[in-house]
Amino acid sequence: MTETRNNNNLGLLLKEFLKERSLSMRKFSELTGIDTATISRIINNKRNATPQHLEKFADCLGVPLITLFEAAGYPIEQRQEKTESDIHTSVDAIQALLKSSNVYDDEFSVAQVEQKLESYGLFAQTEEGKNTIVKDFDEKIKNVGSVGPFINKLKELYERFLSGKGTLFELTIIGSTLLYFIIPVDVLPDYLFPIGYLDDAIAVQLTTKTLLKK
Repeated sequence: MTETRNNNNLGLLLKEFLKERSLSMRKFSELTGIDTATISRIINNKRNATPQHLEKFADCLGVPLITLFEAAGYPIEQRQEKTESDIHTSVDAIQALLKSSNVYDDEFSVAQVEQKLESYGLFAQTEEGKNTIVKDFDEKIKNVGSVGPFINKLKELYERFLSGKGTLFELTIIGSTLLYFIIPVDVLPDYLFPIGYLDDAIAVQLTTKTLLKK
């Protein structure tokens, strides 16, 4: 009974999002790369959405992945502390996704992303690091071939980095995030597509949060 209710929630939610964005199922299929029949069956509660489906839906619709996970009935740990941030909620969703996909055995944590960002921050201060960002960012965006808040925010950070507007600290933080996105060897390898870009989204969240404090 619970599973049916959760699946109905996902179908209703997707219908609402498609209506708000004036998207037909066929257009949604083109944007996500998921065939129309599969989308129709998910929306009409005739099949379950996989984590990979949900990730593509979230990216295309520009909605939090955690929202679709919860609507689909995936087990997401609920914390009651008011101080918990969206970042840690997102980590719960990533952990659930990794476990269900069976493609990555290690534990994922925000601390791993923070450590990687710190090392890239040092690289971002070098001429080689700056040249890597300028030379490779557009190509990486093209290879990812997706749109949404995560990619749009990266583009904003890239423009700000190119403009040079900001303190050395701010530009270093921004540069570290851009390098994290560009360089394929990070906490979740990019070859685990589309899962491999979830940690990049966390990196963007961490940087945005840091910049807002300044």
